[in-house]
Amino acid sequence: MSDANLPPSWSNVGRHGVFPQPDCDETARFDFLTQLNAWMASELTPQLARCYTDQALPEFQKNRGRAPEHRNEVRDAMQTQLPYRLWCALRRCSMEMRQQAGRALVLRQVNDLNRSAQSISSAAPEGLRLDADLPLPRYVEAVDTHCMPGSYHTALGEGDVSAGANYDCGIFVTTGGALGRYSDGGGCAIVEWLEREHPEFSPRRILDLGCTVGHNIVPLAQHFRDAEVIAVDVSAPVLRYAHARAQSLGVDNIRFVQMNAERLDFADGCFDLITTSMFLHELSMKALPRILAETHRVAADGGLIVHLEQPRYTDAMPLFEQFMRDWDTLNNNEPFWSRMHELDIEQMMVDVGFPASGIFQMQVAASVDEELFPATRHDAAGEDYGRTPAWHAYGAWKGARAAAVAA
Repeated sequence: MSDANLPPSWSNVGRHGVFPQPDCDETARFDFLTQLNAWMASELTPQLARCYTDQALPEFQKNRGRAPEHRNEVRDAMQTQLPYRLWCALRRCSMEMRQQAGRALVLRQVNDLNRSAQSISSAAPEGLRLDADLPLPRYVEAVDTHCMPGSYHTALGEGDVSAGANYDCGIFVTTGGALGRYSDGGGCAIVEWLEREHPEFSPRRILDLGCTVGHNIVPLAQHFRDAEVIAVDVSAPVLRYAHARAQSLGVDNIRFVQMNAERLDFADGCFDLITTSMFLHELSMKALPRILAETHRVAADGGLIVHLEQPRYTDAMPLFEQFMRDWDTLNNNEPFWSRMHELDIEQMMVDVGFPASGIFQMQVAASVDEELFPATRHDAAGEDYGRTPAWHAYGAWKGARAAAVAA
C-alpha cells in the first residue's frame, strides 16, 4: 500500500469538550488499527473477488453442476478458501481490538469524562431528557452490537457516558477517517443534498431517530440554526455524551430525548424533516414497520423523511456482492443486517401511508476534509476502490409535497 493511500493518523480525529484524551501509546494503537483496516480494504478485499472467480466458483460448479443461486451458496463456496478465512479472521479481530482499545482509553479516565459531561450539560439541562423507566427493546438489550461490550445502552454507574465515548473515538478507526474528523459524513451528506436539490426547503422542526452520539444530527442542526431539533435514542449513556458533545461544539438547538422510536411521544404532523443514519438495520421485523408508521404519523404535510441505509438485495446486485455485504450479520453481531437487506423499504413506506409518488431512492456521498481524506484511493492493481463512501438513502415526501416533487 503506497503512502498516498494511507489513511490519516487518528491524531487528526475531531476533539471536543468530552472527547477522551489519549496518550502516545493509545494514539499509536488506534493508528495501527486504522492502517490495518485500510490495508485489508486495499490489498485483501480485492483478492476475494479473484479467489471466488478463479477457485471457489469453478469448484462449486464442478461439485454441483451449476452456478450458485443464492448468496448463501456463495458463502458455502468461499468458506473453505484460505484468503477468505484469513480476511474474516483479521476483520473480526480488528473490530474486537478497536472496541477494546477504545474501552481501555475510556475506562482509564471514565470518572473525568463523566464529570466533564455533567458539567457541560448542566449549563443547558433542558437539552437532555432521560427516562429511567423506559424498557429497552430486545433487539437492543440482547446484542453487543459491533462487538462493543455492553453495546450502546450499558451504564457503569450514575451519569455514565463511557458507551458514547467508546463509540465516538472508535468510528474513525473503522472508517479510516472517511466520514470526516467528527464522523459526521452522513449528516453532512444530507445537508449537501438538500442545498443542491431542495434549496427552498427550510424545516422548522427536525427529528433524528437512533441518534447515538449525535454525530449525524449536529450538521443538520448547524445548517438549520433556527430549527427546533430533537434527537431520540433508547440508550441513556450515549444521550448523555451526545448532549455534552453537541454543547461543547457550540450546537445548542438540539434536544436529546430517551425514547423508543416505535412509540414516539410527539403529536401528529409536527416534524418537517425526519432522518435516520444507519439505524434501520439495527432493528427487528416487528420494530421496523412500527417505526416507519411513526415517522408517517409525526411527519407534517409536506414533510421529508430520509433514511441513510444499506441498499436492498435485488436480482441486479451480483450474488458475490450480496455475500460480501452479508458479512456483518454472521461476524459482527448484526442479527438484522441481512434480513433488512431483503426488505422492500419503499413498499413498506407505502404500506404505512406514504404516497408512492413521493417515495425515492438516491446515492449521496459523505462529505469530508479532502486535504486530510483524499476522495479516492487505489488498490495494489491501481484500481480505485472508493475512498469517499457512498450512502444509499430511502426517502419520502408526505402529502401534497409528494405530488409536487413527482411532477
